[in-house]
Amino acid sequence: MKGKFLSYWLPVAAWCFIIFYLSGVPHLKTELGAMDMVLRKLAHLTEYAVLFLLSRRAMAGTYPQAQPQPVFSAAIIFSIFYAATDEFHQSFVPGRGPSVIDVGIDTAGVFAGFFIYRFLQLRKQNYESLA
Repeated sequence: MKGKFLSYWLPVAAWCFIIFYLSGVPHLKTELGAMDMVLRKLAHLTEYAVLFLLSRRAMAGTYPQAQPQPVFSAAIIFSIFYAATDEFHQSFVPGRGPSVIDVGIDTAGVFAGFFIYRFLQLRKQNYESLA
């Protein structure tokens, strides 16, 4: 039981640690000038899409009898809450600061993860119905 729990939640914890670590890097920028902003915002979208997918997997695995809707809702709430706390964390990092816009971008990433999951799930169901 403990091993199964860890197999679901360790990836979530590791991903949260990666996000926390990266948001703690002072003055995080690339040498790409104007493209830097685009790349950083795409990174926000991507990291929170992944966080949603990992947390949805962990919650579904931890509560296999749960209906899909509460699992999706819990994963969405968890991911958005983590985005907000991550922005708060950045308020303590030199050269960084909290941004409501970034929480919005992170939230868009969470919903992108949701739509990616649903698209793949529906595609799989359509494929299975054809077989």
